[in-house]
Amino acid sequence: MRRIVVTEFLSLDGVMEDPGGAEGTPFGGWTFRFPDPEGMKYKLDEILAHDAMLLGRVTYEGFAEAWPGRTDDIGFADRMNEMPKYVVSRTLDEPTWNNTTVISGNVAERIARLKETPGNDILVVGSRTLAQFLMDADLVDEYRLMVFPIVLGGGARLFGPAPAAPILHLTAAHPLASGTVILTYTPHRGD
Repeated sequence: MRRIVVTEFLSLDGVMEDPGGAEGTPFGGWTFRFPDPEGMKYKLDEILAHDAMLLGRVTYEGFAEAWPGRTDDIGFADRMNEMPKYVVSRTLDEPTWNNTTVISGNVAERIARLKETPGNDILVVGSRTLAQFLMDADLVDEYRLMVFPIVLGGGARLFGPAPAAPILHLTAAHPLASGTVILTYTPHRGD
């Protein structure tokens, strides 16, 4: 069975909003203050290891505008453009980015069925509303959080009010030279 892996850039106070600066917030682009070749390699390895991306509409539209015209020497842009993408949306009818399928209707059921299809794991990038929906529906199998050593004091957070207090198990912690820490968690399921 494929797993759903939520991967996010977070500030120390849990903010995930505008890490690259494209959203125009006053604090946008905060991740660029911590350049780290090891972190960049981690993100490349991560995208290469997954078979598909699952995105919310807002993140999808930003990516669909930015990525199709990009190239690079390491293959990140090629992988972003070639891999299958699933976008959850009630309003998007005609996706423009190649290899995109729209998921609507009974989203939890459709994603649960997607997890049962053959292939490697599915990566959720950004997509805060979708990530929170997946958490509430108990469809997330792993969290990969790059926590940057900055306190933003405001902005949209990955973890909001939860219907139950979820317990996460730390499976890996990897500090980087920049002060960023890559934390990997799995949800506690069972007693």
